[in-house]
Amino acid sequence: MADKTIKVTLTKSPIGRLQSHRECARGLGLRKISQTVEVIDTPANRGMINKINYMLRVEEPA
Repeated sequence: MADKTIKVTLTKSPIGRLQSHRECARGLGLRKISQTVEVIDTPANRGMINKINYMLRVEEPA
């Protein structure tokens, strides 16, 4: 059975943000503005997404 995934897009720059917020973006695999990645829907990834939600656009599968 395939794991559920979430599409996450970086919409704002992590420059000038808290170090922990920059690390969350890198932990999700986001390096550049407008870059989109698909991450597995786990509690750890959800926590990182919630922490930096002001910098992201999140699309969940329908």
